[in-house]
Formats: sequence, C-alpha cells, structure tokens
Amino acid sequence: MNKGRKISGGKYHPERKKRKIEKAGKTTLAKLGKLKTKTLRMRGGDSKTFLLSSDTANLMIKGKCKKVKIKNVLETPANKFLARQNILIKGAIIETEAGKARITNRPGQEACVQAILVEDK
Repeated sequence: MNKGRKISGGKYHPERKKRKIEKAGKTTLAKLGKLKTKTLRMRGGDSKTFLLSSDTANLMIKGKCKKVKIKNVLETPANKFLARQNILIKGAIIETEAGKARITNRPGQEACVQAILVEDK
C-alpha cells in the first residue's frame, strides 16, 4: 500500500493548507562583521530582533560577564563549511581577545552573542 493513498488507489487530500502564521520563517545566519540587526513584526503586534552580523560577544569568565571582540570563527561542530564562512551559530568555537570561547546561545534568533571561555587541554 502506498502512503497517503486509499485502498482503492485514490489520494487522501488535506482538509486545508497551512496558514501564514503556521509556516516556517526564514532562517537567519549571523556572520562575523560590524553589528547589524533586523527587527520584524510578529503576530499580535509583537516584534523580534534578529542578528545579521556581530563583532562582539558577551563572554562569561568565572561567573562575570565581559564584552570582548571576536577575531575569528575557528570551528563549528554542526558544519565545517560554516566556520570557513565565519558564521556564528550555537556551539561554534570562536577566537576572542580573551582566548577561545564557545557560543552558548542562538545568535540568529537573538540580538547578541553569548559565550563561555573554553580551557585548552
């Protein structure tokens, strides 16, 4: 039996199409560069701010937060090609003024980059 088909061979049709609010939005990938954000209107008049590019990160060092410059994206566990393009995503290892750090938030969905210091082994 084929998936989505009746025993007679006829097709099952969906009751309705997806509404605009149910559809997925565009994915935004934050790049390394001068700070650039975008604000979009959401349902109910709410607004969301997305990060398009950033050159600073909020770095946690021993429980204290410090704003540091990002020099380079060293590696990305999700996809090595993203590191080559200097794209900031969650889990990426970045080189900062204070040393190596790992991004802990999702910069494309927030208007900042949060990171924690990584100890070299």
